[in-house]
Amino acid sequence: MRGALVRLTDAWTEILRRRSSGSPDGAYPLPVQNMLGEMVAAATLMQSSIKFNGSLILQIFGDGPVKLAVAEVQADLGLRATATVIGEVTAGASLSTLVNVHNQGKCAITLDPKTRFPGQQPYQGVVPLFDDRREKLEKLSEVLEHYMLQSEQLDTTLVLAADDKVAAGLLIQRLPLQGTGNLAGRLVSQANEDEIGLNEHYNRIAMLASSLKREELLTLDVETILRRLFWEETLIRFEPMAGDTAPRFACTCSRERVSNMILGLGLEEAQSIVAERGDIEVGCDFCGAHYRFDPVDVAQIFRVAGDLPPSSTAVQ
Repeated sequence: MRGALVRLTDAWTEILRRRSSGSPDGAYPLPVQNMLGEMVAAATLMQSSIKFNGSLILQIFGDGPVKLAVAEVQADLGLRATATVIGEVTAGASLSTLVNVHNQGKCAITLDPKTRFPGQQPYQGVVPLFDDRREKLEKLSEVLEHYMLQSEQLDTTLVLAADDKVAAGLLIQRLPLQGTGNLAGRLVSQANEDEIGLNEHYNRIAMLASSLKREELLTLDVETILRRLFWEETLIRFEPMAGDTAPRFACTCSRERVSNMILGLGLEEAQSIVAERGDIEVGCDFCGAHYRFDPVDVAQIFRVAGDLPPSSTAVQ
């Protein structure tokens, strides 16, 4: 078995602070805040487990008052998150109430390589927010456990929790049976599939992990949690990530990336926006940064891209 435990404090409160101060809508409603915090903790656990050289993007979208929620974690564990709320969120709203009212909600996990080969597209896996009997899932952990079972055929247990100060998670996973297949990148095998749900050692560890309560995960330190859960088990501890290697808030937005987005609109659309508003202003939903492009800036974007005809050599 392998396990990982994450407790996000400064990184998580920075996400909430930027939302509260930078968005005209103010702070997230409490149920949205807690769901997004669990997403950030889960995405951090998954990125640290696969050690993927690129970004892992966890998205939940559906037909509730939360149109979209996104948590993105880079290979160096720089992370950011945001949610778009379009309707009223009631106190104590569950996952299905937030994003899966009519059982149309989806969870998508995208692996976007830092360096792509020509023609290479990001890998994306999508699962519904219901179980095999089409019954709504009310815990994000259950959705992601289902995803891991489908994508890697590995038993996975997740415990997630978040409030306004901490976003935390515990992940337990059964290691693949065939080490050679694992090294070759082939986790999906008949042997692994046959072992699903039947490994008594994993089932014991999973049961212990599942006994962890939300309040314990949010308030207890790592040493206390591990001692309470696995005091009879043999643990091999790795050096905790700290300092520059620890998860931290980091936004990848930039003026250059926004320029490319404006370029994607096309010259005619960009000019119509400038004519109507006087300039183009774009705000980053993740960090709250604002980028303003006046008519000269917009013209320069398309001139550099070669989308404008060459200027006349005549002296005006």
